[in-house]
This record gives sequence, structure tokens and C-alpha cells, in this order.
Amino acid sequence: MILLALETSTRRISAALWQDGGVLERGADSVTGGSALLLPWIDELLAEAGIPRTRLDGVAFGAGPGSFTGLRLACGVAQGLAFGLDMPALGVTTLEALALASHEPRVFACMDARMNEVYTAAYEVAGREVREVEPPRVAPPELVRPPAGEGWVGCGDGYASYPARLPPLARFRPEAFPTAAAVAELAAPRLARGEGVDAALAMPLYVRDKVALTTAERLARGGIR
Repeated sequence: MILLALETSTRRISAALWQDGGVLERGADSVTGGSALLLPWIDELLAEAGIPRTRLDGVAFGAGPGSFTGLRLACGVAQGLAFGLDMPALGVTTLEALALASHEPRVFACMDARMNEVYTAAYEVAGREVREVEPPRVAPPELVRPPAGEGWVGCGDGYASYPARLPPLARFRPEAFPTAAAVAELAAPRLARGEGVDAALAMPLYVRDKVALTTAERLARGGIR
């Protein structure tokens, strides 16, 4: 199995090439969305591995939730590659990729959703296996409640943006981000099981449909963030 993976849902963007368990990756912080970096990275990874695009078995992407612009970028590039090369595409939940990338066994994933909200989900991780405990959702930080039980580690930039407004946990990893390598690790067995879809059916997972608030809504949530 050889696949490309793309993750551009946060400011930490990356691309990875997965080949039978081995991973090559490129990544960087980008405040401009990363559109100028993604395609050159793909060419670099394929050249480094000595693999032509025609040998790819599929393409995976961080489907969200996350930055609306970033999600559309990764999905659009994945769709273009999948359509042009007649191969399947597969979206992986961004919060699930964050959980795997954190290397923690019990992860309460929390990403800044802007608009005074965060995206959250909970996962248990064992090796390369990730089990969803709570599905992705969006809410103001004050309304967030972590799962019951001990050992949960808060991971993601939600804890950097709203440290005083989120519920306390024993430990936090605000520096943790989803990665293309984690997307690839999750996608590879799913593509092998035939779970990929036609390029036209590959879609982002927004979780929140509304991209802007009215002035009254912003004030009610404590500001204009």
C-alpha cells in the first residue's frame, strides 16, 4: 500500500507519503493556508522515495473539523489527485489524527474553533488503533466537559487559546497538532479494506456550518475573537 496524506486543518500543515508502514513527511507552520507549499511537498516526497504518482493506491486528507480554508485546501488537492489518477480518496477526522499524533493513551482533543468556541472529541489510543469515546462537537470553552474517568490528557491548541476557560485536567499538551503522518497511519488500513470513496464524494467534516457571528452574538460570547 502506497498513499499520500495531507493535513492542513490548522496552522501546522503537513504532507506525508506512506509506503508499507514507512513514512516520509514534510511540514511547517503557515499563516497563509499552505497552498503554495502542498504541491511542491508532494513532488518532493515522491521524488525522495523514487515513486511515480501512478503507483499511488490512494490519497487521504484531514477532513476536519478545523480551519474552513484549510479543510477545503486538503480536500480539493486530494480530490484532484484522486480524480486525475483514478484512485480512491479517504477523509480522516482531524481530532482523531491529533489523538494518534499525541502518543497519549487517553486523549481529550481540543482545537481552537475561533468565534470563542472549540472543537472537542475523546479517544483511547493503543498503538495505531484509535477508538472514539466521544464524537467531534463544537461549543464555547465554558460548556466543554471532558469524559468521565481518569488519565485524560488535553491535547491541542484549544488549551493554548483558552487555558483559563476550559475544564481542568491532570495534564495538558497545547503544543500537540494533527499530522499528515497520523492521517496516513489511520487511513492505510481503511483504504486496504476498501473504505476509500470516489473523488467526487470526498467531503470535509465541518462540524460547525456557521462561519461568522452577528455583532450581538460576538458580544454575547465575550468579544470579537
